[in-house]
Amino acid sequence: MGLYARTGLTVIVSCGVLFTAVLIGRPDATGTGAGAGAGAGTNAKDERPRPGPYVALGDSYTSGPKIPRQSGTPAGCDRSDHNYPAVVARRLGVAVADFRDVSCSGATLTDLTAPQKTSNGTNPAQLSALSTRTRLVTLGIGGNDIGFGSTVTKCVTMGAMYGAIGSGRLFSDDAPCKKQYVDGGTDEVRRKIRATGRELSAALAEIERRAPKAQVYVVGYPAILPAAGKGCGKELPLAPGDATYLHDKGQQLNTMLRDQAEAAGATYVDTYTPSVGHDACSAENTRWIEPLRPTSPAAAVHPNAHGEQGMADAVLEAIGN
Repeated sequence: MGLYARTGLTVIVSCGVLFTAVLIGRPDATGTGAGAGAGAGTNAKDERPRPGPYVALGDSYTSGPKIPRQSGTPAGCDRSDHNYPAVVARRLGVAVADFRDVSCSGATLTDLTAPQKTSNGTNPAQLSALSTRTRLVTLGIGGNDIGFGSTVTKCVTMGAMYGAIGSGRLFSDDAPCKKQYVDGGTDEVRRKIRATGRELSAALAEIERRAPKAQVYVVGYPAILPAAGKGCGKELPLAPGDATYLHDKGQQLNTMLRDQAEAAGATYVDTYTPSVGHDACSAENTRWIEPLRPTSPAAAVHPNAHGEQGMADAVLEAIGN
């Protein structure tokens, strides 16, 4: 999720809200659960992409904030030379001159076509890196567009209160945060996901226009929480019902990314399935996502180096490498 602090294709799409990430899951073929099609999707173009030129687009889940070594300009985009685009480029043997990583923490779909101001410099419109020479694009984006960072922050804050006080005294049920977003039959997060889908459709069409010979890969978000839908105590406190709600919203976001990718003739890359069991609640040496207090060099509720490697493996599998 570039859900990373504006506060967590070839084109690849990903999230960085403070936690855009939280709970982003990969839907199955029916769009209701996790598990199908690990690492691959339907590619409307039959030819396998040649090594470059490769352009990586996306938010902080793509850029890899705080993962050593931070590189590139502007510095405010928080790009790591061990993020999944960099790993993919090295594995494919893309020449340095043919690799452009323009991902940036906090990026939204608007930042694909307009400059993005960061805390340390301005990132040019990401699509400006595309040309008729581009052959590979990865796009990882969408979490910031639906406000997942602020949603997770609010739910974690309420989850800490829920854990300290308990239900029944301050809260009437086990999903106090969900009530902030669902009013009757209207779910504000679901509404934003649908609106983001329309914007993504337009963005994919523009990518096709600018880079007509490119193979495009839309990259989904990995699992932030266990599939059972629960928090991690002090590491990521959430009321039980809110953990389930956030997980479901993550599933819906990934479903939208998959649907839009397929409609545009691009390939959806499932990073959720291989990340199951490597969420922020798992052991330090196996997790892909860091909790609120990271123990590895990475932003809170964002992929660490292991997570970026896992996402790169999913992209490479989808490419057929």
